[in-house]
Amino acid sequence: MESTIIKKNFTFSSSDEKTTIHAVKWIPQGSPKAVVQLIHGMVEYIERYDDFARFLASNGYLVVGHDHLGHGQSIRSIEDWGYISEDCPARHLIRDIHRLRTEVQREYKELPYYIAGHSMGSYLLRRYLTHKGAGLKGAIIIGTGQESDMVVRSGLMLVRATAKAKGWRYRSEKIQNLTYSNAYKQYDLTRTDVENSWVCSDPEIMKAYYSDPRCNFLFTTSGFEALLSTVLFDNQKRNIDMIPKELPILLTSGEGDPVGNLGKAVKEVYQRYVKAGITDVECKLYPDMRHEILNEPGKQEVYNDILDWIQRHE
Repeated sequence: MESTIIKKNFTFSSSDEKTTIHAVKWIPQGSPKAVVQLIHGMVEYIERYDDFARFLASNGYLVVGHDHLGHGQSIRSIEDWGYISEDCPARHLIRDIHRLRTEVQREYKELPYYIAGHSMGSYLLRRYLTHKGAGLKGAIIIGTGQESDMVVRSGLMLVRATAKAKGWRYRSEKIQNLTYSNAYKQYDLTRTDVENSWVCSDPEIMKAYYSDPRCNFLFTTSGFEALLSTVLFDNQKRNIDMIPKELPILLTSGEGDPVGNLGKAVKEVYQRYVKAGITDVECKLYPDMRHEILNEPGKQEVYNDILDWIQRHE
């Protein structure tokens, strides 16, 4: 069945009204059962999800995804990697997610629609659900986390002060390093030890990751503004309360993932959703897996579990 999957590149205009967004469809044989939109993480690009997308497509799902502004091919020049915009960068990322959904739903009006977001994409998805969750069949939040308001506000103050002094395109290793909490300390942060990376435990995946220029750039102050403002947004009870109560949500992560504070922060997000009255929310953690559970050696179990969850909610 794999050979019958059609992979199609296409583009659409970003909400910044300047950039052409690169996007991909993985089209299954026959009539699709549903659409699954993928939202990738920070400092990567959508085609890193090719294996997972092909798995879903081989099971009858139309899969779509795009490179965020400042990522992959959604740039005007390589100097744009890591740069989103000067004005409301997080809103542009959210609007582009919705532009893709709108365009796909225009073509596939009757299909159930799921969205899955990983890492930074998981935070963006959580924010997206507060305003645009209506009409979705389900949301899959992968590799997410949570920090205290105090920590996030401190980070935002530093980012904004740095941008005021040096601009929104400035790249700061200091800001980058401050994003690594104590949960990261057990891992190599020098990008030299492929077997002890916090990202993934598969050394072949990490060799490819570290050698790929599309995964090797510093975020700008604009990028960190988008990320941290979204993390802060997701923390607020009033925003969590805006997520549709009947929307099925799956939270899934590795217990060795420092982004989720080794599972603790993922459980906190789960409890917040339960307290908010969301009636169908599940939390699945994988022992011994790190951040990219879709790339870990045991990824087939993750793939099958996500597929099973989608099928149970069709």
